[in-house]
Amino acid sequence: MSTDALREQHVRQGIALEYLTIGWNVLECVVAVAAGYIAGSVALVGFGVDSAIEGVSGSVLLWRLNAERRGRHVETIERTALKLVGVSFLLLAAYVAYESAATLIQRERPNRSFLGIVLSIVSLIVMPLLARAKRKAAVNLNSAALHADSRQTSLCAYLSAILLGGLVLNAMFGWWWADPVAALVMVPIIANEGREAIKGEACPNCH
Repeated sequence: MSTDALREQHVRQGIALEYLTIGWNVLECVVAVAAGYIAGSVALVGFGVDSAIEGVSGSVLLWRLNAERRGRHVETIERTALKLVGVSFLLLAAYVAYESAATLIQRERPNRSFLGIVLSIVSLIVMPLLARAKRKAAVNLNSAALHADSRQTSLCAYLSAILLGGLVLNAMFGWWWADPVAALVMVPIIANEGREAIKGEACPNCH
């Protein structure tokens, strides 16, 4: 297979992964926000917003990959896509920090959410698999933007674990503060990913 044909195959694989990302995150967002609203869980709502932002990130990567597929020069698009992914991280960090702090100050007690627990467990299974596939695609395409997107997908798995811990502690022991504290733990992780993406550093594993 020629180099051009192989790269075209890698681009098609990347596009398929981003469509899968967008579809999953739309579903995840709807379930998490609905469950969080019902239970009064800031961590669940924040997780849902993260899913929405990851869906936007997937759309940005679709734009970048489709541009390459149409034969356009992607260097400028790549840098723009990377920065947009970074901005999405920072917006999420600001939202989660505000909502978590407000919940702690106002002592808003969330109800138990068994739907949220199930969602976080499923996400813990799905997200690492998707992130691994994206990292491979990023290496194949030498794409820093796709690598950043794969890190965002990995972050979703970390957030799922943190979310699960908060929800379980609240459900088992009534520790209402575990939910907003779990959300606050997410903030520096999210913000750091955003900072690195905006800096526009090259993909560390793409060479």
